[in-house]
Amino acid sequence: MSVPDYMQCAEDHQTLLVVVQPIGIVPEESFFRIYKRIAAVSQVNVRDSQRVLYIRYRHHYPPENNEWGDFQTHRKVVGLITITDCSSAKDWPQTFEKFHLQKEMYGSTLYDSRLFVFGLQGEIAEQPRTDVAFYPSYDECETVEKRIEDFIESLFIVLESKRLDRATDKSGDKIPLLCVPFEKKDFVGLDTDSRHYKKRCQGRMRKHVGDLCLQAGMLQDSLVHYHMAVELLRSVNDFLWLGAALEGLCSASVIYHYPGGTGGKVGSRRAQGGSLSAEAGNRHRPGALTSNGINADTSAEIGRAKNCLSPEDIIDKYKEAISYYGKYKNAGVIELEACVKAVRVLAIQKRSMEASEFLQNAVYINLRQLSEEEKIQRYSILSELYERIGFHRKSAFFKRIAAMQCAAPSIPEPGWRACYKLLLETLPGYSLSLDPKDFSKGTHRGWAAVQMRLLHELVYASRRMGNPALCVRHLSFLLQTMLDFLSDQEKKDVTQSLESYTAKCPGTMEFITLPDGLKLPPVPFTKLPIVRSVKLLNLPTSLRPHKMKSLLGQNVSTKSPFIYSPIIAHSRGEERNKKIDFQWVQGDVCEVQLMVYNPMPFELRVENMGLLTTGVEFESLPAALSLPAESGLYPVTLVGVPQTTGQITVNGYHTSVFGVFSDCLLDNLPGVKTNGCTVEVIPALPRLQISTSLPRSAHTLQPSSGDEISTNVSVQLYNGETQQLIIKLENIGTEPLEKLEVTAKTVNTKEKLYGDFLSWKLEDTLSQFPLKPGKIATFTVNIKVKLDFSCQENLLQDLSDDGISVSGLPLSSPFRQVVKPRVETKPINPQESSKVGDFSHVKTLEAILNFKYSGGPGHVEGYYRNLSLGLHIEVEPSVFFTRVSTLPATSTRQCHLLLDVFNSTEHELTISARNNEDLILHAGECQRMAIQVDKFNFESFPESPTDGTQFANAKQLEEERQQAKGLEINSKLDIWEASVEGVLNQLVLEHLQLAPLQWGPILRNSDPSLLSALPIKTKLTPNSSICHVNHPQLTC
Repeated sequence: MSVPDYMQCAEDHQTLLVVVQPIGIVPEESFFRIYKRIAAVSQVNVRDSQRVLYIRYRHHYPPENNEWGDFQTHRKVVGLITITDCSSAKDWPQTFEKFHLQKEMYGSTLYDSRLFVFGLQGEIAEQPRTDVAFYPSYDECETVEKRIEDFIESLFIVLESKRLDRATDKSGDKIPLLCVPFEKKDFVGLDTDSRHYKKRCQGRMRKHVGDLCLQAGMLQDSLVHYHMAVELLRSVNDFLWLGAALEGLCSASVIYHYPGGTGGKVGSRRAQGGSLSAEAGNRHRPGALTSNGINADTSAEIGRAKNCLSPEDIIDKYKEAISYYGKYKNAGVIELEACVKAVRVLAIQKRSMEASEFLQNAVYINLRQLSEEEKIQRYSILSELYERIGFHRKSAFFKRIAAMQCAAPSIPEPGWRACYKLLLETLPGYSLSLDPKDFSKGTHRGWAAVQMRLLHELVYASRRMGNPALCVRHLSFLLQTMLDFLSDQEKKDVTQSLESYTAKCPGTMEFITLPDGLKLPPVPFTKLPIVRSVKLLNLPTSLRPHKMKSLLGQNVSTKSPFIYSPIIAHSRGEERNKKIDFQWVQGDVCEVQLMVYNPMPFELRVENMGLLTTGVEFESLPAALSLPAESGLYPVTLVGVPQTTGQITVNGYHTSVFGVFSDCLLDNLPGVKTNGCTVEVIPALPRLQISTSLPRSAHTLQPSSGDEISTNVSVQLYNGETQQLIIKLENIGTEPLEKLEVTAKTVNTKEKLYGDFLSWKLEDTLSQFPLKPGKIATFTVNIKVKLDFSCQENLLQDLSDDGISVSGLPLSSPFRQVVKPRVETKPINPQESSKVGDFSHVKTLEAILNFKYSGGPGHVEGYYRNLSLGLHIEVEPSVFFTRVSTLPATSTRQCHLLLDVFNSTEHELTISARNNEDLILHAGECQRMAIQVDKFNFESFPESPTDGTQFANAKQLEEERQQAKGLEINSKLDIWEASVEGVLNQLVLEHLQLAPLQWGPILRNSDPSLLSALPIKTKLTPNSSICHVNHPQLTC
């Protein structure tokens, strides 16, 4: 026997072998549909008996194996069922002839046969026949199962007659010698009358009768015959048949101990049927008789105590039988099948190590030169058996060998599909799964080197199958899951191969369904690049939405009467873990920052990288980046535009790397830090862009509030100069600009300002509103710089000490000029210079213009935006009032104000005073000017803290009074926008103030000629509350 049956199990020894074959041309689908119905009748209860017959069906059986039927009767084909298609009566003779030819192939062993004819109707089909059954079609054959049962009963009749015939002790008759095919030539010329020969014949026949009893359902009788055969054959050293007798004894004992079977599905079917052997059913029935009249109680006791082997003895006898088989080269198939049967028994006994020894022996059994198909079958069965005993990696090893045999070079047309299918079945044995989620958490399981080899073989098999999509999927899986175990060179090789495959078939995120129904999940490249953190970014300061204060409380729920609830606080705390405390705006570009890392030893090009979101319609704007080799953490900003309002959740990102498109979800990224994934999108707001007539400033303002300045401009002005700032307001958004508020704030300055620093008229700009998208409005701001013009250094001290009386000067010539040297020509010591003042010092002023604007749907919901413009003004000194004094005038209501004016610029200046001639000052020149002014009445200013409760203290009140007086004097002098407020001291102010008492003549007659004779009445009037005079009347 040359073809092993790897599906053999111990209980097959009690089965009758029936071959089911087609005759002529029969559709394969129709044949196997009938075959399955026939095979369903696998056990039949014998009439008038408690015995059960078990049938084993095969649709293909080598005739040479049938020659070993005397050695083990379950290998003998005892029944033949043929199926044919015959549509006309003309074809019937030829069909029937083929049936006879088929019977002749197994004629020497057949007990009975049947022919099922489909499609033939008429006179021939109506003739009653026992060996032929006619059916109109494959769908109209309800009696197939009944025909099979009748056929099995006919087999039992023949079997029982043969058993009785062989079991009868005919001492006078000569017992024939049963032989296996290769023994016949060895027994030629032997002495058939010798005692040794007769014992051999008796032992072999006794073993043969034991086989027949086992097939006939007489388990206890078969045990008795096997024991007798073992004793006889052991005495004559007939090792081959002794092994067969021992194996039969093991099979019967297995059937007794394990009525459910050892062959997997077949065994489970028998257990479900519930029909055991007659002896097993009568084990506890006193007085039951078997067919040969032996008391069942006695036989059962014998079987339990002596004849039936224990589970441990079964394995020992199997080992002994296999050792005897090993002595014969031609019994390799018998030895291999015995090993397989023993392993199945050991698997039920959960004795894995002993089972592995049997399997290891089966691996090294040398058979004839096997075909590639037989090798595949052999390694597949070995793999299945190793799987049953729990040796998963060993099982995967042999299944992989079977897969390689499917594509052996000696095969003209390699079966790459079968190879691929077997390779997939090896994955669990090597702790390998095709789902990348199994590799995202925990430590790596299995041998990475073996797993990579297997994945490479899957890629190669996929390529030979002509399926590039499978190649891409397996290569992607290899790169994603085995990245940490690949060398630098292997990484380069794998990526090059992947790029070559994706050029033909890009990798997608779709499931790939294999022909057998297996679905391969997508493989996202979460490690190319590796993402360490994900952070949702707030909008730029100028674009961040703000809620109007009057509307802040509208969204607060008022359903609960309690001020505080721990349940609500707890739920809010959970929500805070995901939700972010800022908002995005519909229609504006939003940003998410990823910190990524390139683990590859070469530059990694990532294309089409964008965001994956849910909850709000979102337009992702893909980005492309190139990461250096082993770059370390590298920031990447992904952007997109929300198209609707509501809650938006960032679930992950998508990429295209090496031609593979990946959707990477944050839930599948272990160890990724995030500040939250959900943010609120509010309705659209307009976007305002400002541009000015001034150049941009290199100085960046840093306001104390922390707000960012969108634009910074700078300008240089002389102290006292005024300049207009023209600002263009452009609506660059998609919503109309409906509301605008402008405020100003001076920051970071210690200088004292006089007058209005920044002024504007907003009405002119608002007249251009609403401002449509793309339109521009203008806004004008007046910048007036008025700082302190005083100087502590007395440059003209000699003018008042030269002995000349200024009061003698005519009023029409108020000026005296003395040209002094420039400041830089004076001896300067840095320390002394800082004491007396530096005329070239440039002072800095900084201010912020804040634009609060809104419009569109966002304005309806109560949102607005802020845009800030920073002003950096460098103030250069122009003129200084180094000294101020007064001289009395001819009238008590007037006086002369003397000013020492110094030109600190490099230009010629003209100074104009009201009702006076212009004064020309050259660069670095200092002159004194006298201005006749009316004295002032300061009664309108607060005199005591009780009159000015808004001031903090008396000192602040006095400073305010000083400033107010200076403002009035400055407004009346109007000296080129240069203020004298800072140089007025208390003494000067007292000289400029009207006297508390005013006197003057009163003429009673208007005729001037009578002036010398008229009496003069003098009136004294107090002008201040500090003068305590009760209005006296003086007459002279």
